[in-house]
Order: sequence, then structure tokens, then C-alpha cells
Amino acid sequence: MSQPQSVFVDVLLPKVETRIQAIAKDIILVLSFSLLTALFAQASFWIGPVPITGQTLAVLLAGILLGSIRGGLSQIVYLSVGLTGFPFWFAAGGPLGMARLIGPTGGYLIGFVFAAFLVGWLAERGWDKKIKTAISAMLIGNIVIYIFGLFWLANFIPLKGLLAAGLYPFILGDALKILLAGLALPMGWRFIKRS
Repeated sequence: MSQPQSVFVDVLLPKVETRIQAIAKDIILVLSFSLLTALFAQASFWIGPVPITGQTLAVLLAGILLGSIRGGLSQIVYLSVGLTGFPFWFAAGGPLGMARLIGPTGGYLIGFVFAAFLVGWLAERGWDKKIKTAISAMLIGNIVIYIFGLFWLANFIPLKGLLAAGLYPFILGDALKILLAGLALPMGWRFIKRS
């Protein structure tokens, strides 16, 4: 098994001098990607019990850019703020607070944490350096979100309609998001190496 490597933000951002500065940098990054997830959630289209949003892109980027711990923490913070009922945090148009987490979309939201962590773990092992492996890492993360989401959504939708409500409408959009991010990240690494 390969050893962890530096992830994109650690190479892109300047090195910090003290432990306090490193902690402050980590906190800012975690909060920033939590906010990014909330912002991407606002681009939402309700097509049934689960909306189409930009959140999954933010989740996958959090993992692949920040690494496992910070990526996972960014989504824990995202869920924690959303659970307070803070308006304009979860996807627009749905219930606020705990009602969102125990409703049909709750499994997808919980899956965000695991997906960001796993994608970050893969990035720490160099999967973010090449187009094929970057796309594969984010595809695996997206599958994790689907697994959590569909498992929970099955409590609200009859099994025969589960995939039509919770998977099929999202495949094309998620594939495009993964492709764009998977192409951009290795190019970013090449740019950093040249600089």
C-alpha cells in the first residue's frame, strides 16, 4: 500500500511556519469547502424526492483537494450547520434542519462525509495526479454517495421506483461533473510542477 502524499492545496498554498498557523489554515480550508458545498446546494432542481444539485461536485472536490481528514471534516461541518436549520444551506426548496437529514435526501447527505474522506484518501495516495485515476477516485466517491442515498431513500420509495427516483436522473450530470474535475485537477498539478 502506498504512503500518503501531499494533496493539491498543500502544494498550492504557501507553507506555514507554526503549528498554530497550520491549524488555522486547516480550519479555514474546512470551513471554506463546507461553505462551497452549501453554495453548490443552492443550484437545485427538484425532480422528485431528491433534487439535482451541484453539491456532489463540491463534496468530491473537498476530498480530492483537501485530503481525507479535512475533506471529511468539511462535510461534517456542512451537515452540522445544516442541522441547525440555517437557511440557504441545504438545497433550496426543501425542509430545514433535522427534517432534511431524516427525510428522503438524508442518506445522500450522510454519504457526503464518507465520499469526501474516501476520495481524499485516494488523493493522498496519488490518485489525483493522473486523469484516469482522478476520474476513478471521484467516480468511486460518487458511488459511495449513491449507495448511502439509495439505501436510505428505500425507506420512502417503493423498490421498483427506487432507481428511477434516486439514481437515473443524476448519472449524466454527475458524469459531466466528474469528467470536468477529473480533467482539471491533473492539469493543475502540471501547472504547479512547471511553476
